[in-house]
Amino acid sequence: MLSALLACRRPPLPGSLWRRQLPALSFSALQLHMTSGAMRASQEDFERAKRQVKDLKEDPGNEVKLKLYALFKQATEGPCTSPKPSMLDFVNKAKWDAWNTLGSLPKDTARQNYVDLVASLVSAQSLNQEKTSSNDSKSEYENLVVTREGNITKIMLNRPAKKNAINAKMYNEIVLALEAAGKDDSSLTVITGNGDYYSSGNDLSEFGIVLPEDIEKKIQDSYLLLRKFVEHFIDFPKPLVAVVNGSAVGIAVTLLPLFDIVYATDKATFHTPFTQLGQSPEACSSYTFPKIMGSVKAAEMLIFGRKVTAQEACARGLVTEVFPDSTFQKEVWTRLKAYSQLPPKSMVASKQLIRNFEKKTLHRINVEECALLRERWASEDCLNAIVNFINRKSKL
Repeated sequence: MLSALLACRRPPLPGSLWRRQLPALSFSALQLHMTSGAMRASQEDFERAKRQVKDLKEDPGNEVKLKLYALFKQATEGPCTSPKPSMLDFVNKAKWDAWNTLGSLPKDTARQNYVDLVASLVSAQSLNQEKTSSNDSKSEYENLVVTREGNITKIMLNRPAKKNAINAKMYNEIVLALEAAGKDDSSLTVITGNGDYYSSGNDLSEFGIVLPEDIEKKIQDSYLLLRKFVEHFIDFPKPLVAVVNGSAVGIAVTLLPLFDIVYATDKATFHTPFTQLGQSPEACSSYTFPKIMGSVKAAEMLIFGRKVTAQEACARGLVTEVFPDSTFQKEVWTRLKAYSQLPPKSMVASKQLIRNFEKKTLHRINVEECALLRERWASEDCLNAIVNFINRKSKL
């Protein structure tokens, strides 16, 4: 109730401050030394503090607002000499008490204390905003680092200790990051990896912690998640760029034809060991690979699991261009920053024109591939292959 009452004859505070409360600001932490020997604030300092109060975005709370009022009155009019308001006049009674408490505090000391208190509020607000921003960043993504660099939204896969293997949580986070990037005002969206790997593909260790009675549910959940995940790449509206900073395995490779540009370091390799794991192709690769590299080259990768170098991947049409590892980041980002200055609406329109011819086909292929994978995951040879893979990894 006091906050509403203080709206009458308040000191110079922006209207919004009298409505929103700033948590974690304690007046006890803002106590000021009221000694006549303190450094005196100039009139210019005082005027600046008045402007800073008006610019505060958050409410410091009723106790601090009363202190501001009292110091302001003491600095401009001197000690309180007005008659004490009636007990029923809650607003003016609270303000009179705060002012009267200052006693005979000199004007210049009150002015200094007002300036100091405002400085404390400004500092506390800045720290609170930085902490909030930091916490939001950490809580939004656990396995990604999403940043904005000029007109580019950068999505970095961030599980370097696991070679950026994609677990269920990371799948969902990439979906959310793509949804956000598709709606922001950036021109390009870039996906890359943190560390030596671009991505080692699916994190198969997740299957090792599933109880036998939960296998069926895990398979169904994985089927739905994969289908949604690939759909977001098919439908992504803006130019999408893969910056392949290291080796890529599995779905990290099969997704590449759904990008608009794929740049790779010359140290990168590309491997799709589906048959070795009792699985089958995904991310529309059963359609896109034969289309871009021919059925024979596609079969060599998707059926027989041949690992190819960056130069071979480029020759097959899977990679746009290969750069020396020593200059990879500099050359790629210089080019992407130049591309990001192109008219964004024109780029979006051109991409949609190119993609729309086969979008329905891609969605159909995605459904068929996911359905086959669901069957594969439930098969004995696939489960045995995954168990053997996990056992081999645990012995390393």
